[in-house]
Order: sequence, then structure tokens, then C-alpha cells
Amino acid sequence: MIIGIPKEIKQHEYRVGLTPLGTQTLTRSGHQVLIEHNAGIATGFIDQDYQKAGADIIDSAQEVFHQAELLVKVKEPQPTECRMLNEKHLLFTYLHLAADPVQARLLLESEATCIAYETVTNTQGQLPLLKPMSEIAGKISIQSGAHALEKTQGGSGVLLGGATGADAAEVLILGGGIVGTNAATIALGMGAHVSILDKHLSSQLTHFQHTHPDQLHIDLCSQENLEKQLKKADLIVGAALVTGAQAPKLLTHEMLPRIKRGSVLVDVAIDQGGCFETSHATTYDKPTFEIDGIIHHCVANMPSAVPRTATLALTHATLPHILSIATHGFHQALHNDPHLMHGLNIQHGHITHQAVAQSLGYPYTHPAIKKNGLHH
Repeated sequence: MIIGIPKEIKQHEYRVGLTPLGTQTLTRSGHQVLIEHNAGIATGFIDQDYQKAGADIIDSAQEVFHQAELLVKVKEPQPTECRMLNEKHLLFTYLHLAADPVQARLLLESEATCIAYETVTNTQGQLPLLKPMSEIAGKISIQSGAHALEKTQGGSGVLLGGATGADAAEVLILGGGIVGTNAATIALGMGAHVSILDKHLSSQLTHFQHTHPDQLHIDLCSQENLEKQLKKADLIVGAALVTGAQAPKLLTHEMLPRIKRGSVLVDVAIDQGGCFETSHATTYDKPTFEIDGIIHHCVANMPSAVPRTATLALTHATLPHILSIATHGFHQALHNDPHLMHGLNIQHGHITHQAVAQSLGYPYTHPAIKKNGLHH
């Protein structure tokens, strides 16, 4: 199969869809890999690294799209990229369609087949291709939030870890999944007091609380508990997720007066529409904005700040699926792996994921997968 890796063009997106080591695995298995010129340069991977791994370096994205059968990216295709897709293409990337009707329309019009990293599952019911970026985003949310709390950035001037004679900051995390627990780990390490509110008190969360009995508080995300925590929070991290659907709105505009002025909201769920009603997507050019005295940090591609780490972690997770699709073909790979099938969001002009269809108001179409189908 011909696999194309275009350079990411979303603003401040520095990751790349495949590492040189991943490239070598694919070329040694008999597949052709096309890398757009300088696609990996921001991660520290230069063209020569990919050439040594057996890839062909291509001068333009247009030529990569023209030649490739399977396109592997990081972020959702931008409008110019969507218009280069056609019915021969299989796209494998993060899509986050529920909050992006324009992208959904363009992908439907392209007739391409699109598999979203964020809805691929595993036998434990987890999201293994979302997990590495969730880990990174959770950790960065605390770094970014701590910086935004500085007075020079518009925040209240509170240091997360406090100091002699000054209490540590109060960090509230809404959601106790991968993002939330990774955010909590960093906040605890920086010396903050941390509260996690989640709709379920899982055994993992209970164990997590036992490892930090003095600094960490975990409770159900009821309205009463939320109201109580909002009053004292210095930094609030939104970490709620509903697979394939828009994120639930956990904080409304009317709740902002209950939060101390100068406090910071970091909305990690912004890719899926955000879990704060007052959120809108930002970039690293201007990551924050202020509403009613509350600082909002809503960068839609947070892991791009650490592209080397993020690219290595992403390829580690995606490579087995890329290899399976390339080796067995699209139909057989999805027939063999129902968890990969859950990643199929769009197929030849139809939405094939129920949560995505419901969020966007489109009809749901059951995937058309043929056993022993021809290679894509």
C-alpha cells in the first residue's frame, strides 16, 4: 500500500503522523511511504531520517495526496486538505467531528473513508489512540494553568505550590479519566491541593486517592459538590469526555460569578466543543482570553507544544493499526478488528459512527465492510 504523511498545516501544529522508526517498520513490510518535505522537522526528524528508513520525500502536499492510498495525519484535515481527498483515499487521523460541522460536510463531500483515532477502542473499553495525547494534554493543562495564574499573564498571582506562610493553590479537575488523573498527578507534584469530581467513583480513582490522602480529594460531580468546589478553586481543568460526541457543558456562564476573579479555566475538552459554556478554541499565538474576570485557556491542540514527545507516543499507539490496514487492506483490517471498526466515522459520503451522527444531526449509516474485501 502507498502511505502518505503530509506536513501538518493547522496553526501551531508541530507534530507529524509517523516517526522514522515507524516508517522503517512499514517499508520493511513492503509498503511505500511518502513523506512531505520537512513534515517532521519541528519534531527533530529531518528528511534524511525518513530516507534512511526507506521513505520517499515528496515536495508538496498535493503530490502526497495524489499518490497515496492511506493518508496518516495528526490533526483533522483543514479545508484545503479536505478538498484534496477523494473516494480512493483512506484517512487515519484525529477528527473530532462532533464539534466541527464544516469539516464533517467537506469530508462527506469528498467521498473519502475516514477513521478517527479518538473513537478506536480496545477490549477494556478504553480509547488507546486517544490515551497518549490525553496523558500529555492532562499534564500540559497544569503547566499552562500555572503560568496563566501568574499576574503577568492576567491571573490572580497564586503559585500552585504555595510557600512558607502562604497556602498552596486549590486545583479542581472535572473528570477523573486519563486527562484528569494525569493533570492531578502534575498538580500534586507541584504541591497544590487537588479535588477531582467525576460522575463515577471508580476503583482506580479510589486507589489514586489512597496514594495522596492529604493533598487529594475525590467526590461525585453533583451540583452541590461542584458549587462548593467552585468557590475556592484557583485553577479548574475541564477533562470531561463522551466518546465521539460533544463534551458536556459542566460550567455555564451563570456560574462564573461563583469563581474567584483571576482564577483560570483550562478546557482540555475544547476539541470536542469544550466543557465550559464560555469556552472557544484558541491557539498558542493567544492561548487565553478573559470573561467576567476569569481567565480561559482553550488551545485546541495542546500536545503540539511538545511535538517530539507527542509524535513518539502517537506513533507507538497508531503503528499496529497502520500496519494492519496496509497489510490486509481496509475491509479485512476492520473485519478482523471490531475495535478499529469503532474508529470508522465516515465512509463514502455517510456517517458511520452513531454518536457523531447524533451530535451533528445526520442520519447514521451502518458501515459497509466486506469480509475478504479487496485491498483499499
